[in-house]
Amino acid sequence: MDCTFTIREMSKEDFKPLFQRHVHAAFADDHSYALRDALDDSEQEQMRKLDSRLGEAFALYLGAFDPDDRFVGWTWGKQEPKAKFCMVNSGVIEEQRRRGIYSALVRSTVETISDRGFQVIYSRHCATNNAVIIPKLKAGFVISKFEIDDAHGVLVHLHYYTNKVRRKAMDYRTGSSAPDNDLKRLFKL
Repeated sequence: MDCTFTIREMSKEDFKPLFQRHVHAAFADDHSYALRDALDDSEQEQMRKLDSRLGEAFALYLGAFDPDDRFVGWTWGKQEPKAKFCMVNSGVIEEQRRRGIYSALVRSTVETISDRGFQVIYSRHCATNNAVIIPKLKAGFVISKFEIDDAHGVLVHLHYYTNKVRRKAMDYRTGSSAPDNDLKRLFKL
């Protein structure tokens, strides 16, 4: 693993141009589409109006930079209702892959979001995207459901529970563990 890169929290304004410069190359072979590309002008305007009613949710923008301060990877996400955080998009430029950058971005996200009080971190990925799914499973995410989506195809949902009791409850619900004393108290067993 190459540890010569740094992860930095960024403002949306600083993050967006770097992200936009690299996102298309990172997902060149992806057959997904952006919702805005399927909407006509009036539908896009309706979406803007709906978004404006929601207010400004918390968002996190992380950039990975090499020793020469070149942007080599990213992750960004946003708050959803209550204490849930969605990792929306992550990527590492092709020539920098397989160096631990993505795993470092995941660890940094988990640490930052946990420290801010979120209970659940989740993400959705094409079911064949092992380059993302495996590092997240190694970081403590669990598979929570599958989805068929018109824009992305078959997706796997991954959840990370920052609360240890909730994680134990998920392990119990999936049949991978028996209830311990914490769960017996929670379930009043």
